[in-house]
Amino acid sequence: MAQAHGENLKQAMDTLRTHKLRSALTVFGVVLGVSVIMLVAALITGFDNKVQEMVKQFGADTAFVSKWDQGNHGGDRPLEERQRKPLTLEDGKALKEFCPAVKNVTVFLQTEWRQSHTVRTKAGEVTAIDFRGVQPNFGQVYANAATIEGRFLADGDDQHREKVVMLGENVAPVLFPEGHPIGKDVFIDGSAFTVVGVVEKPKGGFGAGDEDRRVLIPYNTFKKTYPAADEVNMRFQAYPGMLDQAVDQATEVLRRRRNVPIGAKDNFSIGTAAQEVAEFHDIMRMVYLATLALSGTGLLIGGVGVMNIMLVSVTERTREIGIRKAIGARSGDITWQFLLEAMTLTGAGGVLALVMVFGLVLLIRLTLGWAGVVPAWAAATGILVSVSIGLIFGVWPAVKASKLDPVEALRYE
Repeated sequence: MAQAHGENLKQAMDTLRTHKLRSALTVFGVVLGVSVIMLVAALITGFDNKVQEMVKQFGADTAFVSKWDQGNHGGDRPLEERQRKPLTLEDGKALKEFCPAVKNVTVFLQTEWRQSHTVRTKAGEVTAIDFRGVQPNFGQVYANAATIEGRFLADGDDQHREKVVMLGENVAPVLFPEGHPIGKDVFIDGSAFTVVGVVEKPKGGFGAGDEDRRVLIPYNTFKKTYPAADEVNMRFQAYPGMLDQAVDQATEVLRRRRNVPIGAKDNFSIGTAAQEVAEFHDIMRMVYLATLALSGTGLLIGGVGVMNIMLVSVTERTREIGIRKAIGARSGDITWQFLLEAMTLTGAGGVLALVMVFGLVLLIRLTLGWAGVVPAWAAATGILVSVSIGLIFGVWPAVKASKLDPVEALRYE
């Protein structure tokens, strides 16, 4: 039986080589459908790796607190959110004091998001900076604020409202192309600040998010320089394994401090990295469903094309089928011959799709620095689906060929 299948497979490969153009056109839909599945799987895997890396950078045991609801609102916030009172430095102190599961809290201050800031020197200028007034423990709570040159902001800087600054890794080279920015002055909105350190660029970013435009000054210095600023946010760090308890405790403390009535909606938000990952996965599931619908259409078109070509092949080879039956071939042998030919045809399309997708993903990685890779399960699924298309849509032509009368087949011209 194995020898017979091997012979049938050899004949199928010979047929593919003989009719290269027809075979390529026949499996175009299969190649398209399988390519979409594998390419989307590769891109989503890359996205997921980036998201997981960003979560590690922020700290998996941390949560972000804001007066604004989490999510992208396109800059158009509801009136209810805009009327909420700001968070305060005292709120952060309360979280540290009254939440046993909270290990550390850092509070930072920004101006209203529409207000743009610029940092410059004689050598260069950076606009649209991520400008914050931070506490000295900012680098302890945020795992993505490691110092790579100089030092971090100190307690004395904050207490004495010193005009010192830390620059993001992408900001420093623009302002100081020659390097060595420590101890030199920069001008932020016209005010002079002395550079004391450079903060490392967070890993896991992509696109515009791969640039570190952070410019950090002490919290109280920011408050003194921009007295109208009231955009207070905070991030707290929970003890290991106690993030859920920390979120519950922080919610209770903030509801009480912000006088939220029982049963009313919170007038603040607490978001964890786990929630962000879950939201991302929900979006990706919808993308997968859309991908299945799109690729299913391509596979259906390819399957119908394979079936039609195999029916044509049965007609063209009617006399050959009659000869094989006359010398002892059974109906099962004929059925498997055409089934294997259809499966080989679509399987070759799946392999071609895999090679194309691997090449495209490699090109994307080399040109854009993308971390996407075709997962093994997607490659295996793509090949399996492509072969299955040949099996399913090759049944009718194979059965039709096996049922041909040998006498009538030998008479066919």
